[in-house]
Amino acid sequence: MGGTEPVATSLWDAYSSLLSNQAMILAMNSSFVDPLLQFETQLTMIESSFKKTFSIPSFDKVREICSRNNDKDLENLHQNILNVYEDTLLILVSKDLYKLQILKEMAVWMSEDTFYLQERALVIIARVLSFASRRAKGFTRVDTPCLGALAAELSLLCSHTDPSITQQASFGMYHLLCIAKCQHVEFIKNKTAKYDESGDSYLLHSFCKIEFLPNLLKQDKVNIAQSVGQIFLPFLLTDFVWSLLMKLSAPDSAIALEAAILLKLTLEYHAHKVTMVSKIVDAIYKQLCQNSSHIMKHAMLHVITLLTHASPKKVIFQLMDYPVPADDTLIMMWHAAGSEAKVAPQVLKTILLILKGKPGEMEECVMEKRRFSIDTTNMMPVAASQALCTLLPLASYKKAVAEFFPQLLMALMLQLFYSSRMSVVADNGLFYARDAMRVLLNCSGLQEVDVALKKKNCWNQFSHEIFYHHGVYLVAKTLGDYNFPQFPETLHYLYKLSVEGPKRSEDSIITVIFLTELLNNFFRDPFPEEFLVLFRNWVNDSNPAVSKLSLQKIASMAPVVNQIENVSSLLLSILDSLFSKDKTVIIRALLTLRRLLGNLDRVTYSSLCIRIASSYCPLMDHGNAGIRSMAIRHFGELLKEMSHYTWMLNHVVLGGLVPLILFLEDTEIRVVKACKYTLAICASELKWPTSCLFDDQNYSFELVVLNICNNLLISHMSCVTEMIADTLGFLSSSRAYLRRASVILIGYLTALGGHLLLKDEIDVMLEAIERVVRDTDPVIKELAEITQTLFKKVAQNLTPSNMKQSFQKLFRFIYIKKVKRLYNYNWSSNLTDSPTGTKEIKNDKEGFVYENYEDFLQECDIYRCLGAQLGRGSTRRCPPEG
Repeated sequence: MGGTEPVATSLWDAYSSLLSNQAMILAMNSSFVDPLLQFETQLTMIESSFKKTFSIPSFDKVREICSRNNDKDLENLHQNILNVYEDTLLILVSKDLYKLQILKEMAVWMSEDTFYLQERALVIIARVLSFASRRAKGFTRVDTPCLGALAAELSLLCSHTDPSITQQASFGMYHLLCIAKCQHVEFIKNKTAKYDESGDSYLLHSFCKIEFLPNLLKQDKVNIAQSVGQIFLPFLLTDFVWSLLMKLSAPDSAIALEAAILLKLTLEYHAHKVTMVSKIVDAIYKQLCQNSSHIMKHAMLHVITLLTHASPKKVIFQLMDYPVPADDTLIMMWHAAGSEAKVAPQVLKTILLILKGKPGEMEECVMEKRRFSIDTTNMMPVAASQALCTLLPLASYKKAVAEFFPQLLMALMLQLFYSSRMSVVADNGLFYARDAMRVLLNCSGLQEVDVALKKKNCWNQFSHEIFYHHGVYLVAKTLGDYNFPQFPETLHYLYKLSVEGPKRSEDSIITVIFLTELLNNFFRDPFPEEFLVLFRNWVNDSNPAVSKLSLQKIASMAPVVNQIENVSSLLLSILDSLFSKDKTVIIRALLTLRRLLGNLDRVTYSSLCIRIASSYCPLMDHGNAGIRSMAIRHFGELLKEMSHYTWMLNHVVLGGLVPLILFLEDTEIRVVKACKYTLAICASELKWPTSCLFDDQNYSFELVVLNICNNLLISHMSCVTEMIADTLGFLSSSRAYLRRASVILIGYLTALGGHLLLKDEIDVMLEAIERVVRDTDPVIKELAEITQTLFKKVAQNLTPSNMKQSFQKLFRFIYIKKVKRLYNYNWSSNLTDSPTGTKEIKNDKEGFVYENYEDFLQECDIYRCLGAQLGRGSTRRCPPEG
C-alpha cells in the first residue's frame, strides 16, 4: 500500500481539477464573451489541464499497482482523466474548428518540455484531428489557420526515434491533411463560383490525388513534403515553412537537421506557393547574424537559393533593404541568391528595377516592398550597386551580364550622377556605382576602356558633381574610341530609352550626352532620321539642359542642313523652343536657327520665312536685353536674305515696326544698334529713303518716328490704326523708356492718321493716356500732356462714322496731313556715350499743322526723302541735327 496512496491522491487531484476546468471551459463556450478573450481564457485553462493530465503516473505504473491490489478503480480513474481532457477538446472543436489551434499549442508544449512528449498526448491529438476531419466534410466553411504550424510539429515527430510516437504523429498528420484537403476543395469551388459569376479568369490548381496514408507518412520526409506542398493553401504552406525555419535554431541538433531536410524538400517543388518571402529572408538574416552552426548556416542559405528561384524579386528587394555598406552576412546571402546561372537574369532584372530609384528619395513602388526597412532613407540603389560588385564577377553571371550590358551601363551612369550629389555617399566613400561600373567593364572584356578612363582621371571626376557631365562624355567617347563590341545593342537600348522617356527629366541629360557622343563616333552628320527625330523632340524638353544640348548638336549640322530629311519639321521645333520659359534655351535656339538659316536652300527658306519672321516679333519685347537684341538683329538678317520675297513679308515687317521703333530708346546700346540695323533694312525693303536718319551723328528719335509715320501714311495707311493699337499696349510698361517712346510714337501716329480713327477708338486712347499723364517721371508726364492735348483736338474734329468710312475709301491715297515736330524731344548727348542721358523737351503749343508743306519738309530735314516718294526729289544730304 506504500505506493498506492500517493498515486491515488495525484490521480484524484488531477481528475477534480480537470472536471472543474471543463465546467468553466464549457460554460464560457456557451456565453457571449468576446471570442478572442474567450479563446485566450480557455487556452489558459487547457494548458493547466494539459500539465495536470500528462503529469500523472503512466498507465503501466497504475496497472501494476492495480494488479498488486486487485483493484481496478485507479485504472479506470486514469482512463477517465484522459477521457475528460479528450472530451473537452472534442466539444470545443465540434463547435468551432478554429479551436484546433489548441492542438498546435499542445505540440508546442510538448516540444518545449520533453517530459510531456508522450504517446498518450499524441493519441489524443490524432483522435481530435480524426474527429475534426469528419466534421470538416459537413462544414460549408473550414476555418483552420493553425494547420501549417501544427503540421510542422507533427512532421518532425513523424521521424522520431520512438516508434509509438512516430505512429501517432503519422496518424495525426494523415487526418490533418484530410482537413487541409477540404480547405483546398472549398477554395477551388469558391474561385470557380466567382469565375462563373463575373467571367473573370482565375488560375485554378485542381487538387492532385496523392497517397498520404499514415504508413506512407511515417519516416517518409519526401512524401510528407509532397503532400503538404500540394494540399496546403499558400498561407498554410507559409506557416509550415516558417515553423520549420524557426526549428533550425533549436538547441536539439537532431530536430534542426530534420527541419532543414523538410524545408529543402518542400521548397524544391513548392517555393512558388510561399508568401511572406521578405519576412522569411529577414528572419534568416537575423539568425545568420547569431553565429549559427556551419550545417544550419548552409541550410538557411540554401533556403535563400530556393526562394530566389521562385520569387527573385521579393528576395532581392529584401536583401537590398539593409544598411550600407553590407556586412559579411549579407554578402553571403547575395552569393546564395545569385549562385545559379538560371536565376541570374531575374536577379539582374530586379537589381535594375532598384537602380531606377534615386538614393534618398522615397518612392511608392519601392515603399511597397520595404516592410522591414531599417532606415527611412532609401539607400537600396546604393546597396544594389554594391551587390553588383559582388555578383557580376561570378562565372554564373557571364551570360546574363552580356545580355544586360546596355541596361547596366546606363543604370550605373545614373547612379553615379545621383551619388555625386549625395553628401552621405561622398562623406562615407560609398561610391559603389563607380566600382560597379569598373567591374562591369572588366567583366565585359573592356579592360582597355577601364585603363584609359583611369588615365584620364575620369573615375575620380565622377565623385564631383560639377565634373559629372564631362565624365559621362569621357565614358561614351572612350567606348567609341575602342570600338566596343556592345555598340549595336547599346545604341538600340538608348534609342528605346529615349523614345519611352526617362523617369526623371534630369535623367535625360545623361541619355542625350551619351547618345550624342556615340552617334558622333559612329555616324557622320546628319544623323539618320530616326535619331534626328529624338533631337527634334528634345529641343522642347522640359529640362532646359536637355534642350540646349539638343540645339547645340543641331547647330553643328548647319553645313549639311540641306541633306536633312524633313528639315522643315526640325526648324519648326526650334521655333517652338523660342517660347521657352528659360532664357538660355531661347538664346541657344536663336543662335542655332541663325546658323541653319545661313546655309538653308532658298526654296525651303522661302516656304518658312513668314513663320520664322513672325516668331521673332514676340521676342523683340523680351525682358532679357540679349534676347531682344538678338531677335531684332536676326529679324533684319532674315529680311536681307529674303529680299526677293519682300511681297511675302511686308505684313510681318509692318507688324514688327512698333517694337523696332520703341526699342530705339532702350537703355542697352546693343538693343539700340540692333534696332537701327533692322529698321534700316525694313526701310530699304519698303522703299523708304530713311537710312541716313540712323547714323549716330544725325540720329534723333523723334525725327525717325516722324519720318516713319509719314512714310506709313503715304504707302501703308491701313496699318496706322493697327500700329496705334500695338503702341497702346506699351503705355503701361514697367520700363520708363518704353512709356516715353510709346507716348511720342502714338502722338505722331494720331497726328498723321487721326482722320482714320473712330470715336470709340479715340475714347480708348484718351483713357490710356490719362493714366500716363499721372506718371511719376516728369519727362513722361510732360510728353503725355502734349499727346493728351493732341488726342482731344483730334476728337473734336471727328465726323460721324458712316461718313468717315466713305471719305476714307475715297481719299485714302491722296490725303496727306502736314505736321511739324510735336515734342522737340532730344538726347542731351550722344547715345553711344550716354545711353541713359536726360531728355530735353521744347514744344510750341500754338498749333501743329503747317500751312506750307515745303516748310514742313525743310523743318524735318528730310526734303529729299519724302520728296522723292512724292515725285519732287532733292539731291542734298541730310545735315547733322541742330
